[in-house]
Amino acid sequence: MPARIFHIHSGTMPLADTMYCAQQINIPAELPDILKQFTKAAIRTQPQDVLQWAAAYFSALSRGETLPVKERLETPVAVQKKDSNLTPGLLKVLHKQLGAGETVTKEELRNKWKALCLSTEELHTLLELGDFSDQVKWMQFFALGCSVLGGSILSTLKHACEILTEDPEGGPSRIPFDTFSDLYVYLAHLDGDIPQDEMDSFLQSMQEHVNCQGGMVQPSNFTSPHRAEKVE
Repeated sequence: MPARIFHIHSGTMPLADTMYCAQQINIPAELPDILKQFTKAAIRTQPQDVLQWAAAYFSALSRGETLPVKERLETPVAVQKKDSNLTPGLLKVLHKQLGAGETVTKEELRNKWKALCLSTEELHTLLELGDFSDQVKWMQFFALGCSVLGGSILSTLKHACEILTEDPEGGPSRIPFDTFSDLYVYLAHLDGDIPQDEMDSFLQSMQEHVNCQGGMVQPSNFTSPHRAEKVE
C-alpha cells in the first residue's frame, strides 16, 4: 500500500498525496540497453552539441532510420582541421543516410548536416560551389565533401575510396571503377585546369589494374609520385 502523507492547509480538510516507494517504479526492460547503446554512440561520434545530436539520434531511432553515429572513434589526426569540422567518419554517416538515391533535397541534407553539428556556413559554401538546384546530386556533393578532407584531386579520391569501400578496415579500399571515374571527371571539370585528353589518359592508364581487380580501383593504383605529379 502506498504511504499517505497528510498536510494541514489553512484550516481546510487535510489533503492526501501519494508517495510511491522505489520498488513500485516500473522500469521498461529495454531502457538500460537503449541508454547503453546511446552512450557508446555518443562516445564514438563525439558530437559538438550533445543535446542537438541526441535529439537527432532518438528521432532516427524511433523512425527506424540510419542513426547519426560514426562506426568508430576517429583519431585526433583525422579530425584536426583549422577551418572545418567535417571528418571522414561524419561524411560516411551522411553517405549512409543519404546515398541510397541519386538525389537528395536540400532540406533533407540540411537536416542531416545539422544533426551532426556541422557548420551551416560550410554547407552553404559547398552548395554554392556545386551550384545545386533544390534536388542535390548526392555523389557530386559527396565529392565536394571529400575535397574538404583532401585538398588535391588525388587525396580527395583517396578519401572517397576509403569512405565508400566495402573492404574491411586496413584493406585495399577498393571501389567500382565506374564510381571512381564519375567522381574524378566531376572534380576535374570543376577544377577547370585539366584538359580532356589528360583526363582520358589518366583513366586509361589505370585500366590494366582495373581489369586485374575485377573492375575495381584502389588508392595504390593512383597515388604513385609519378601520377601525383601529372594530376596535381
